[in-house]
Amino acid sequence: MGVELGIIEGFYGRPWSWDEREATVAFLAPHGYRFYLYAPKADPYLRRRWQEDHPRDIADGLARLAGRCAELGVRFGVGLSPYELFRGFDQAAREALARKLGFLDSVGVRDLAILFDDMHGDVPGLAERQVEIAHWAAARTMADRVLVCPTYYTDDPVLDRVFDPRPDGYVEQLGALLDPRIEIFWTGEEVCSRELSPGHLRRVTEQLRRKPFLWDNYPVNDGQRMSQYVHVRGFTGRPASLAGHLAAHGVNPALQSTLTCIPALTLVESYARGDEYEYLAATLRAARQVMGDELGRRLYEDVLVLQDVGLDRLGEKEQLLRDRWTGVDHPAAREIIAWLDGAYRITEEIVQTQ
Repeated sequence: MGVELGIIEGFYGRPWSWDEREATVAFLAPHGYRFYLYAPKADPYLRRRWQEDHPRDIADGLARLAGRCAELGVRFGVGLSPYELFRGFDQAAREALARKLGFLDSVGVRDLAILFDDMHGDVPGLAERQVEIAHWAAARTMADRVLVCPTYYTDDPVLDRVFDPRPDGYVEQLGALLDPRIEIFWTGEEVCSRELSPGHLRRVTEQLRRKPFLWDNYPVNDGQRMSQYVHVRGFTGRPASLAGHLAAHGVNPALQSTLTCIPALTLVESYARGDEYEYLAATLRAARQVMGDELGRRLYEDVLVLQDVGLDRLGEKEQLLRDRWTGVDHPAAREIIAWLDGAYRITEEIVQTQ
Protein backbone atom coordinates (compact mmCIF):
# COMPACT_ATOMS: atom_id res chain seq x y z
CA MET A 1 0.00 0.00 0.00
CA GLY A 2 2.87 2.37 0.75
CA VAL A 3 1.15 4.65 3.30
CA GLU A 4 -0.04 4.17 6.87
CA LEU A 5 -3.83 4.35 7.13
CA GLY A 6 -5.91 5.06 10.20
CA ILE A 7 -9.13 6.45 11.61
CA ILE A 8 -9.34 9.86 13.30
CA GLU A 9 -12.57 10.10 15.25
CA GLY A 10 -12.63 13.87 15.09
CA PHE A 11 -16.20 14.87 14.26
CA TYR A 12 -18.87 17.03 15.88
CA GLY A 13 -22.17 15.65 17.10
CA ARG A 14 -23.22 12.34 18.57
CA PRO A 15 -20.06 10.35 19.27
CA TRP A 16 -19.67 6.66 18.52
CA SER A 17 -20.32 4.23 21.34
CA TRP A 18 -17.46 2.19 22.77
CA ASP A 19 -18.87 -0.90 21.04
CA GLU A 20 -18.96 0.95 17.72
CA ARG A 21 -15.36 2.06 18.13
CA GLU A 22 -14.15 -1.44 18.92
CA ALA A 23 -16.16 -2.95 16.08
CA THR A 24 -14.74 -0.43 13.60
CA VAL A 25 -11.16 -1.07 14.70
CA ALA A 26 -11.68 -4.84 14.56
CA PHE A 27 -13.21 -4.70 11.08
CA LEU A 28 -10.67 -2.34 9.50
CA ALA A 29 -7.47 -3.63 11.11
CA PRO A 30 -7.18 -6.71 8.84
CA HIS A 31 -7.53 -4.40 5.84
CA GLY A 32 -4.53 -2.29 6.79
CA TYR A 33 -5.82 0.39 9.14
CA ARG A 34 -3.02 0.71 11.66
CA PHE A 35 -3.98 3.59 13.98
CA TYR A 36 -7.04 4.96 15.75
CA LEU A 37 -7.07 8.49 17.15
CA TYR A 38 -9.82 9.25 19.65
CA ALA A 39 -10.67 12.95 19.37
CA PRO A 40 -14.47 13.38 19.30
CA LYS A 41 -15.60 16.97 19.63
CA ALA A 42 -18.24 15.76 22.11
CA ASP A 43 -15.64 14.83 24.76
CA PRO A 44 -15.41 18.09 26.74
CA TYR A 45 -12.55 16.75 28.86
CA LEU A 46 -10.33 16.91 25.79
CA ARG A 47 -11.55 20.35 24.75
CA ARG A 48 -13.09 23.27 26.67
CA ARG A 49 -12.93 21.40 30.01
CA TRP A 50 -9.59 19.74 29.30
CA GLN A 51 -8.16 20.75 32.68
CA GLU A 52 -10.77 18.61 34.46
CA ASP A 53 -10.31 14.89 35.03
CA HIS A 54 -12.16 12.44 32.83
CA PRO A 55 -15.03 10.69 34.62
CA ARG A 56 -14.31 7.09 35.54
CA ASP A 57 -16.64 5.59 32.93
CA ILE A 58 -14.92 7.43 30.08
CA ALA A 59 -11.48 6.63 31.51
CA ASP A 60 -12.39 2.94 31.68
CA GLY A 61 -13.72 3.04 28.12
CA LEU A 62 -10.50 4.59 26.85
CA ALA A 63 -8.39 1.97 28.61
CA ARG A 64 -10.50 -0.85 27.14
CA LEU A 65 -10.29 0.63 23.66
CA ALA A 66 -6.52 1.05 23.98
CA GLY A 67 -6.23 -2.58 25.05
CA ARG A 68 -8.36 -3.78 22.15
CA CYS A 69 -6.30 -1.75 19.70
CA ALA A 70 -3.12 -3.29 21.11
CA GLU A 71 -4.57 -6.78 20.65
CA LEU A 72 -5.26 -5.98 17.00
CA GLY A 73 -1.88 -4.40 16.29
CA VAL A 74 -3.40 -0.93 15.97
CA ARG A 75 -1.82 2.18 17.48
CA PHE A 76 -4.17 3.93 19.89
CA GLY A 77 -4.02 7.68 20.27
CA VAL A 78 -5.89 10.62 21.73
CA GLY A 79 -6.30 14.13 20.38
CA LEU A 80 -6.09 16.77 23.12
CA SER A 81 -7.36 20.29 22.37
CA PRO A 82 -6.03 22.44 25.26
CA TYR A 83 -8.37 25.29 24.48
CA GLU A 84 -6.29 28.44 23.72
CA LEU A 85 -3.59 27.33 26.11
CA PHE A 86 -1.17 29.39 24.06
CA ARG A 87 -2.76 32.55 25.53
CA GLY A 88 -1.28 31.77 28.93
CA PHE A 89 1.05 28.81 29.39
CA ASP A 90 1.74 29.61 33.04
CA GLN A 91 2.57 27.33 35.96
CA ALA A 92 -1.04 26.40 36.67
CA ALA A 93 -1.60 25.52 33.02
CA ARG A 94 1.56 23.42 32.97
CA GLU A 95 0.45 21.51 36.03
CA ALA A 96 -2.95 20.86 34.47
CA LEU A 97 -1.34 19.68 31.24
CA ALA A 98 1.02 17.41 33.15
CA ARG A 99 -1.95 15.81 34.94
CA LYS A 100 -3.75 15.23 31.66
CA LEU A 101 -0.65 13.74 30.05
CA GLY A 102 -0.24 11.42 33.03
CA PHE A 103 -3.82 10.28 32.66
CA LEU A 104 -3.35 9.60 28.94
CA ASP A 105 -0.22 7.60 29.71
CA SER A 106 -2.20 5.54 32.21
CA VAL A 107 -4.80 4.48 29.62
CA GLY A 108 -2.17 3.36 27.11
CA VAL A 109 -1.85 6.17 24.58
CA ARG A 110 0.80 5.57 21.90
CA ASP A 111 -0.07 8.57 19.73
CA LEU A 112 -0.47 11.95 21.42
CA ALA A 113 -2.00 14.66 19.25
CA ILE A 114 -1.97 18.26 20.44
CA LEU A 115 -4.74 19.99 18.49
CA PHE A 116 -4.77 23.76 18.05
CA ASP A 117 -7.62 23.82 15.53
CA ASP A 118 -10.98 25.52 16.24
CA MET A 119 -9.13 28.26 18.14
CA HIS A 120 -8.63 31.93 17.34
CA GLY A 121 -5.20 32.80 16.03
CA ASP A 122 -5.02 36.50 16.98
CA VAL A 123 -2.02 35.99 19.26
CA PRO A 124 1.44 37.50 18.69
CA GLY A 125 4.02 34.80 18.13
CA LEU A 126 1.34 32.13 17.61
CA ALA A 127 3.66 29.55 16.05
CA GLU A 128 6.35 30.03 18.70
CA ARG A 129 3.85 29.63 21.55
CA GLN A 130 2.35 26.48 20.06
CA VAL A 131 5.77 24.97 19.46
CA GLU A 132 6.69 25.64 23.10
CA ILE A 133 3.60 23.75 24.28
CA ALA A 134 4.17 20.87 21.86
CA HIS A 135 7.81 20.47 22.89
CA TRP A 136 6.88 20.65 26.58
CA ALA A 137 4.25 17.92 26.12
CA ALA A 138 6.52 15.76 23.97
CA ALA A 139 9.18 15.78 26.69
CA ARG A 140 6.68 14.49 29.26
CA THR A 141 4.49 11.97 27.47
CA MET A 142 5.12 8.24 27.25
CA ALA A 143 3.57 8.23 23.77
CA ASP A 144 6.08 7.27 21.12
CA ARG A 145 4.54 9.50 18.45
CA VAL A 146 3.50 13.13 18.89
CA LEU A 147 1.42 15.05 16.39
CA VAL A 148 0.27 18.67 16.13
CA CYS A 149 -2.71 20.16 14.35
CA PRO A 150 -2.02 23.81 13.49
CA THR A 151 -4.64 26.49 13.94
CA TYR A 152 -4.39 26.98 10.18
CA TYR A 153 -4.22 23.44 8.83
CA THR A 154 -5.26 24.14 5.25
CA ASP A 155 -5.01 26.86 2.62
CA ASP A 156 -8.79 27.29 2.87
CA PRO A 157 -9.62 30.98 3.56
CA VAL A 158 -12.66 29.92 5.60
CA LEU A 159 -10.32 29.55 8.61
CA ASP A 160 -9.19 33.16 8.23
CA ARG A 161 -12.81 34.32 8.22
CA VAL A 162 -13.82 32.27 11.27
CA PHE A 163 -10.65 32.31 13.41
CA ASP A 164 -9.00 35.63 12.39
CA PRO A 165 -6.54 36.15 9.52
CA ARG A 166 -3.55 33.81 9.76
CA PRO A 167 -0.27 35.41 10.77
CA ASP A 168 2.19 35.94 7.95
CA GLY A 169 4.44 32.92 7.54
CA TYR A 170 2.62 30.95 10.27
CA VAL A 171 2.87 27.54 8.59
CA GLU A 172 6.50 28.04 7.64
CA GLN A 173 7.40 29.18 11.17
CA LEU A 174 5.67 26.19 12.70
CA GLY A 175 7.51 23.83 10.37
CA ALA A 176 10.89 25.46 11.00
CA LEU A 177 10.61 25.56 14.79
CA LEU A 178 8.89 22.25 15.53
CA ASP A 179 11.05 19.22 16.29
CA PRO A 180 11.20 17.21 13.03
CA ARG A 181 10.15 14.09 14.94
CA ILE A 182 6.73 15.65 15.58
CA GLU A 183 4.16 15.13 12.83
CA ILE A 184 1.90 17.91 11.53
CA PHE A 185 -1.70 17.43 10.40
CA TRP A 186 -2.91 18.93 7.14
CA THR A 187 -6.30 18.63 5.39
CA GLY A 188 -5.32 19.80 1.91
CA GLU A 189 -6.36 22.80 -0.12
CA GLU A 190 -9.69 22.95 1.72
CA VAL A 191 -11.05 21.90 5.09
CA CYS A 192 -12.94 19.19 3.21
CA SER A 193 -10.73 18.76 0.18
CA ARG A 194 -12.39 17.52 -2.98
CA GLU A 195 -9.09 16.18 -4.20
CA LEU A 196 -5.41 16.13 -3.31
CA SER A 197 -2.48 16.28 -5.66
CA PRO A 198 1.22 15.39 -5.36
CA GLY A 199 2.06 18.94 -6.43
CA HIS A 200 0.14 20.45 -3.55
CA LEU A 201 1.68 18.02 -1.07
CA ARG A 202 5.19 18.74 -2.34
CA ARG A 203 4.65 22.44 -1.73
CA VAL A 204 3.23 21.82 1.76
CA THR A 205 6.15 19.48 2.56
CA GLU A 206 8.52 22.36 1.84
CA GLN A 207 6.52 24.68 4.09
CA LEU A 208 6.28 22.18 6.96
CA ARG A 209 9.80 20.77 6.44
CA ARG A 210 8.26 17.28 6.69
CA LYS A 211 5.63 15.28 4.86
CA PRO A 212 2.14 16.22 6.04
CA PHE A 213 0.11 13.80 8.11
CA LEU A 214 -3.17 13.89 6.21
CA TRP A 215 -6.35 14.53 8.20
CA ASP A 216 -8.80 13.60 5.47
CA ASN A 217 -12.27 15.07 6.00
CA TYR A 218 -14.11 12.41 4.04
CA PRO A 219 -16.48 10.63 4.66
CA VAL A 220 -17.15 12.87 7.68
CA ASN A 221 -20.65 14.42 7.62
CA ASP A 222 -20.78 16.47 10.81
CA GLY A 223 -21.74 19.96 9.71
CA GLN A 224 -25.24 21.40 9.67
CA ARG A 225 -25.27 20.97 5.91
CA MET A 226 -23.24 17.77 5.66
CA SER A 227 -25.33 15.86 8.20
CA GLN A 228 -28.10 15.98 5.60
CA TYR A 229 -26.14 13.30 3.71
CA VAL A 230 -24.64 9.88 4.35
CA HIS A 231 -21.25 9.60 2.67
CA VAL A 232 -20.96 6.03 1.44
CA ARG A 233 -19.52 6.50 -2.04
CA GLY A 234 -15.96 5.33 -2.59
CA PHE A 235 -13.03 7.71 -2.27
CA THR A 236 -12.21 9.91 -5.24
CA GLY A 237 -9.50 12.51 -5.74
CA ARG A 238 -6.94 10.56 -3.71
CA PRO A 239 -4.66 8.94 -6.30
CA ALA A 240 -2.27 6.24 -5.20
CA SER A 241 0.58 8.56 -6.16
CA LEU A 242 -0.08 10.48 -2.94
CA ALA A 243 1.47 7.70 -0.90
CA GLY A 244 5.05 8.89 -1.27
CA HIS A 245 4.10 12.43 -0.27
CA LEU A 246 2.35 11.67 3.03
CA ALA A 247 3.56 10.74 6.48
CA ALA A 248 0.25 8.90 6.94
CA HIS A 249 -3.38 9.09 5.83
CA GLY A 250 -5.98 9.51 8.58
CA VAL A 251 -9.68 9.27 7.75
CA ASN A 252 -12.17 11.41 9.68
CA PRO A 253 -15.20 9.10 9.55
CA ALA A 254 -18.92 9.63 9.19
CA LEU A 255 -21.30 9.79 12.13
CA GLN A 256 -22.47 6.31 11.05
CA SER A 257 -19.73 3.91 12.13
CA THR A 258 -20.76 0.83 10.13
CA LEU A 259 -21.46 2.73 6.91
CA THR A 260 -18.09 4.49 7.32
CA CYS A 261 -16.38 1.16 6.69
CA ILE A 262 -17.58 1.16 3.07
CA PRO A 263 -15.59 4.20 1.88
CA ALA A 264 -12.77 3.22 4.24
CA LEU A 265 -12.34 -0.05 2.35
CA THR A 266 -12.34 1.76 -0.99
CA LEU A 267 -9.38 3.86 0.12
CA VAL A 268 -7.41 0.68 0.67
CA GLU A 269 -8.36 -0.45 -2.82
CA SER A 270 -7.47 2.92 -4.32
CA TYR A 271 -3.93 2.74 -2.96
CA ALA A 272 -3.60 -0.92 -3.93
CA ARG A 273 -4.94 -0.69 -7.49
CA GLY A 274 -3.55 2.69 -8.47
CA ASP A 275 -4.58 3.68 -11.98
CA GLU A 276 -6.83 0.61 -12.20
CA TYR A 277 -9.05 1.85 -9.36
CA GLU A 278 -12.72 2.44 -10.20
CA TYR A 279 -14.56 4.15 -7.37
CA LEU A 280 -18.08 2.89 -8.07
CA ALA A 281 -17.00 -0.70 -8.59
CA ALA A 282 -14.99 -0.38 -5.39
CA THR A 283 -18.05 0.98 -3.59
CA LEU A 284 -20.09 -2.08 -4.55
CA ARG A 285 -17.34 -4.49 -3.49
CA ALA A 286 -16.90 -2.69 -0.17
CA ALA A 287 -20.64 -2.59 0.51
CA ARG A 288 -20.80 -6.35 -0.02
CA GLN A 289 -17.87 -6.90 2.33
CA VAL A 290 -19.48 -4.79 5.04
CA MET A 291 -23.11 -5.89 4.62
CA GLY A 292 -23.12 -9.13 2.66
CA ASP A 293 -24.00 -9.62 -1.02
CA GLU A 294 -27.72 -8.88 -0.95
CA LEU A 295 -27.70 -5.91 1.42
CA GLY A 296 -24.51 -4.57 -0.15
CA ARG A 297 -26.16 -4.51 -3.57
CA ARG A 298 -29.21 -2.81 -2.04
CA LEU A 299 -27.03 -0.18 -0.40
CA TYR A 300 -25.19 0.40 -3.66
CA GLU A 301 -28.51 1.08 -5.39
CA ASP A 302 -29.27 3.76 -2.79
CA VAL A 303 -25.92 5.59 -2.92
CA LEU A 304 -27.27 8.47 -5.01
CA VAL A 305 -30.20 9.10 -2.67
CA LEU A 306 -28.16 8.77 0.53
CA GLN A 307 -25.26 10.91 -0.58
CA ASP A 308 -26.62 13.48 -3.03
CA VAL A 309 -30.29 14.29 -2.38
CA GLY A 310 -30.31 15.54 1.22
CA LEU A 311 -32.47 14.59 4.17
CA ASP A 312 -34.83 17.55 3.88
CA ARG A 313 -35.30 17.08 0.13
CA LEU A 314 -36.04 13.35 0.05
CA GLY A 315 -39.76 13.77 -0.51
CA GLU A 316 -41.35 10.46 -1.50
CA LYS A 317 -37.90 8.85 -1.53
CA GLU A 318 -37.93 8.88 2.28
CA GLN A 319 -40.72 6.33 2.45
CA LEU A 320 -39.02 4.23 -0.21
CA LEU A 321 -35.87 4.14 1.92
CA ARG A 322 -37.86 3.29 5.02
CA ASP A 323 -39.59 0.45 3.22
CA ARG A 324 -36.23 -0.93 2.06
CA TRP A 325 -34.40 -0.73 5.41
CA THR A 326 -36.91 -0.88 8.26
CA GLY A 327 -36.63 -4.13 10.18
CA VAL A 328 -33.42 -5.23 8.43
CA ASP A 329 -31.20 -6.90 11.01
CA HIS A 330 -27.91 -5.18 10.27
CA PRO A 331 -26.26 -2.21 12.00
CA ALA A 332 -25.86 -0.36 8.69
CA ALA A 333 -29.62 -0.62 8.10
CA ARG A 334 -30.30 0.71 11.58
CA GLU A 335 -27.97 3.63 10.88
CA ILE A 336 -29.95 4.52 7.75
CA ILE A 337 -33.22 4.49 9.67
CA ALA A 338 -31.70 6.55 12.50
CA TRP A 339 -30.48 9.07 9.92
CA LEU A 340 -33.99 9.28 8.45
CA ASP A 341 -35.32 9.81 11.97
CA GLY A 342 -32.99 12.80 12.42
CA ALA A 343 -30.75 11.15 15.02
CA TYR A 344 -27.58 12.41 13.32
CA ARG A 345 -28.65 16.00 12.63
CA ILE A 346 -25.99 18.58 13.46
CA THR A 347 -26.99 22.11 14.38
CA GLU A 348 -24.88 25.23 14.42
CA GLU A 349 -25.31 25.25 18.19
CA ILE A 350 -23.65 21.83 18.46
CA VAL A 351 -20.68 23.04 16.42
CA GLN A 352 -20.35 26.22 18.50
CA THR A 353 -20.55 24.51 21.89
CA GLN A 354 -18.61 21.25 21.53
